Amino acid sequence: PRGHAMRRLLALLVILGLGMLAAPSEAETPYEINVILPVTGYAAFIAKAEMNALSVIENQVNAAGGIRGRMIKFVIKDDQSMPTNSVQLFNDILTGKPAVVLGPTLGSTCNAVAPLIKDGPVDYCFSPGIHPAAGTYMYTAGPSNIDLFTAIARYFRERGLRKVAIITSTDASGQDTDRSIDAVFATAENRSLTILDHEHARDEDLSVAAQVARIQASAPDVVIAWTSGAPFATMLRGLRDAGINVPIVASSANMLYGQMHDYANILPSELLFPGAPSFSPEQLPAGTFKTAVVRFLDAFKAQGVRPGATENQVWDPTLIILDAFRQYGFDITARQLRDYINNVHGRIGTYGTIDYRAVPQRGVGPESVIIQRWDPTNERWTAVSKPGGSPLGVRKPSAPEP
Repeated sequence: PRGHAMRRLLALLVILGLGMLAAPSEAETPYEINVILPVTGYAAFIAKAEMNALSVIENQVNAAGGIRGRMIKFVIKDDQSMPTNSVQLFNDILTGKPAVVLGPTLGSTCNAVAPLIKDGPVDYCFSPGIHPAAGTYMYTAGPSNIDLFTAIARYFRERGLRKVAIITSTDASGQDTDRSIDAVFATAENRSLTILDHEHARDEDLSVAAQVARIQASAPDVVIAWTSGAPFATMLRGLRDAGINVPIVASSANMLYGQMHDYANILPSELLFPGAPSFSPEQLPAGTFKTAVVRFLDAFKAQGVRPGATENQVWDPTLIILDAFRQYGFDITARQLRDYINNVHGRIGTYGTIDYRAVPQRGVGPESVIIQRWDPTNERWTAVSKPGGSPLGVRKPSAPEP
């Protein structure tokens, strides 16, 4: 009967309607961006800061209506600070043919996934300690160790700290540090600097007393103690116990407020870092650069977070990736994304001017580095140099000493 057929048609339409309601459209589904981080393991303290940055960015973007009307979501995958896990996670992600992957975080984990990236996706490693070849699909965040030590050496020269002792880690990051130190201190402009002693320590070492004794015997003007996390505490404790009372220069990876607070009782009287300009916004002249830094700091202040060095390394690269999505849409290819990044120049970020044409795969150089001193009384960093490392309030010598 006609009435029966009509009821069946109506029932079918209802079922189809319910099905449409149950299945959200693509625009209603957040666009997922895969991120590999060391959420657990020995580098978990770094991932915590990275997740802070990604959370602030995600909230900020989505509160403004998303990208092209679609929300974004960073999907965090834990490699447990282990290169083998990074490789497994990256291979799993590749099955979805993404245009981009953010992370991993460590030099060892980034180097482990590098062979997997030939024709894409774009991979933005959050470690500054790697050196991807120009034109490849891998990028690295923040100034390199060469850039950091270029600024550090300039600070030493112009402040008159000529005799240098060094202790570094033996891991992949430490090896890159050693190569960078050798390259920078071998330049003609640094011929007035002398490395008196260069010691090494393993991450698992519980004491560096023997190494520190040799450093003390060399009578340096300044000590570079370069590692991060718990091994850094071991170095600080050894230097304190030996009574070494000269400026100590440490890796910017330790520029974390919580870490400095926890280490209060083992900190030297003068602890210096090659830091990002955002730690000392008062040092910056009024203009677009200072505006970008203040905007960065205000975004975290709204979340009750004081950003450290790691948040800086995540911030600019992630915003550049999202701007590429704004221009090309979420169907962007890895090649389009790579070409977009390679043509970013003159952009102002938290490190200053970003220029991938001049600095391939990284975008920033030594002029993005300001030497900072930790102020334990106020628990903050203060600038002791201009961008690039020249000390504040110290007259630059006309020529280096022979």
